[in-house]
Amino acid sequence: MNVPIDALTLTETIDRMDLAIQRGEHIHHAVVNAAKLVRMQKDKELFESVVSADIINADGIAVVWASKILGTPLPERVTGIDLMQELVKLAYKRGYKIFFFGATEEVVRKVVEKYSMEYSPDIIAGYRNGYYSEEEEPLIAEQIAKSGANILFVGISSPKKEKFLYKYRNTLKSVNLIMGVGGSFDVVAGKVKRAPKWMQKIGLEWFYRFLQEPRRMWRRAFIDNTKFLWLLIKEIVRVKLNGKS
Repeated sequence: MNVPIDALTLTETIDRMDLAIQRGEHIHHAVVNAAKLVRMQKDKELFESVVSADIINADGIAVVWASKILGTPLPERVTGIDLMQELVKLAYKRGYKIFFFGATEEVVRKVVEKYSMEYSPDIIAGYRNGYYSEEEEPLIAEQIAKSGANILFVGISSPKKEKFLYKYRNTLKSVNLIMGVGGSFDVVAGKVKRAPKWMQKIGLEWFYRFLQEPRRMWRRAFIDNTKFLWLLIKEIVRVKLNGKS
């Protein structure tokens, strides 16, 4: 679907990020799932923000399945929440600092408090909720850039988080790793429960999310996923035709 995806495991992704931070480099991480791939076909700004990222993981079991069907299998699903949790551990181990941006004030504060208690307040560079006007955006980007953060987690829904990171990518150059983590803050804060492991393994985590937040998730769960199947069929036909030629 014209979107490059890195064939990396969770461990390989973290290793690349860790090395980049140690070297003082700047990298932009993005993830794709079925719904986002569908939206990227029509939203050019979202498309550009994702494909310009340095590392792109598949955060969606449907994308992993599709890669196998198309003959270019991805090793595994790399979810934003799993990646975030492991990077917080890494920050504590390496002495990195993290800025948390997104969710409500109550949720993001809970996230910061939890990680401060579980690890150390020293890993916190700063935090801010995800409710703001367009006029405030440049000031927020400057606040993050001047915070001394090595890692930025943006806990805002798509496509807003991708567009923010792309728009202010130059302002945020001082941050070694910038990445969106969607609704991960809600999970860490206990506002939303994550699906049991068995549901994650068989690809039903999306359905568990839908049961908890039907109003928010119904479009992604049913309309976007159906469109993804249609796009996949067209991609299969295209690949077969190119193979014959």
